[in-house]
Amino acid sequence: MYFNIVNQSPKSLRIYESHIGMSSPEPKINTYVSFRDDVLPRIKRLGYNAVQIMAIQEHSYYASFGYHVTNFFAPSSRFGTPDELKSLIDKAHELGLLVLMDIVHSHASNNTLDGLNHFDGTDTHYFHAGSRGYHWMWDSRLFNYGSWEVLRFLLSNARWWLEEYKFDGFRFDGVTSMMYTHRGLQVSFSGNYNEYFGLATDVDAIVYLMLVNDLIHGLYPEAVTVGEDVSGMPTFCIPVQDGGIGFDYRLHMAVPDKWIEILQLRDEDWKMGDIVYTLTNRRWLEKCVSYAESHDQALVGDKTIAFWLMDKDMYDFMALDGPSTPRIDRGIALHKMIRLITMGLGGEGYLNFMGNEFGHPEWIDFPRGDQRLPNGKMIPGNNYSYDKCRRRFDLKFL
Repeated sequence: MYFNIVNQSPKSLRIYESHIGMSSPEPKINTYVSFRDDVLPRIKRLGYNAVQIMAIQEHSYYASFGYHVTNFFAPSSRFGTPDELKSLIDKAHELGLLVLMDIVHSHASNNTLDGLNHFDGTDTHYFHAGSRGYHWMWDSRLFNYGSWEVLRFLLSNARWWLEEYKFDGFRFDGVTSMMYTHRGLQVSFSGNYNEYFGLATDVDAIVYLMLVNDLIHGLYPEAVTVGEDVSGMPTFCIPVQDGGIGFDYRLHMAVPDKWIEILQLRDEDWKMGDIVYTLTNRRWLEKCVSYAESHDQALVGDKTIAFWLMDKDMYDFMALDGPSTPRIDRGIALHKMIRLITMGLGGEGYLNFMGNEFGHPEWIDFPRGDQRLPNGKMIPGNNYSYDKCRRRFDLKFL
């Protein structure tokens, strides 16, 4: 017997963003069972009240972080069985933790053999035809939200995860890409209303977002929806019955970008007014989930805050039985202060990616081979290594 969806969501979300496969200290793909037994108690002990799980929907490419979905109604078999996922969620509810699913309704895998693409022999069954149905940066297909069958498919998908697996809500990925025909690419949003309510606005997609939020909150009033939007779309977090899109929270994506910008400056050039403005710059009556860094800032090619602060001394001067350095002392202090001010001023919720709470020393690099991008550029792989696709929780005991 499984615990039902939570009866009351917390007033302030403290979200531990997680990826099942890379949650082991060992260089391997971890399991639902191991996460349930080893990681959930840690999340509870750290004081979080929600766990957000990424890469649940079955996806074709492990290194896509779960974003190239091939089967929208299947939990990823890489991590175990459906019953083991249900057991994980049941255990989280027993601990008093909400379980949010990182749901991908913004695009789908481009694969034709194991995905929706060309499902009926055409490229228009679920997606827009031609260039409008193809995301050139993500190499994926884009849904036609004006199609009744697409609406039925996606709405039933959201309901199914809530009812079958007892998830407590969703973090909707890539909402900016959904709401505009330009997908938010190479566009700078200034806040002018013409940017939000014009010919570039995908009205069908916004109607879908209103429908899915209305469905979720109509069936489960205490369910939580978080939207990943960088554009600042007005009414994003206003209830549907009041004319809004209906999300409970907006993911405050400007905050980590500001921290990366600031960390490249000299200490004396930090402007507190600029920091406070970024942390508090949100629309009236809109609830936000803020974060100093998520999985995005830890991926290969980027750097975590700990690395920005201490990379030159991190491997040689952080042992308890050895000397420290001014760089390490400064880095540890700022690491704590950045999180404190982000949690204090950034919004009504806070998010952290697993391991970053103690300044995880390694970046994330999924096992992968050489990859050729659509533009012909070749990205070298890592010989399918799992060495950087894990979380070194064992280091906290050293």
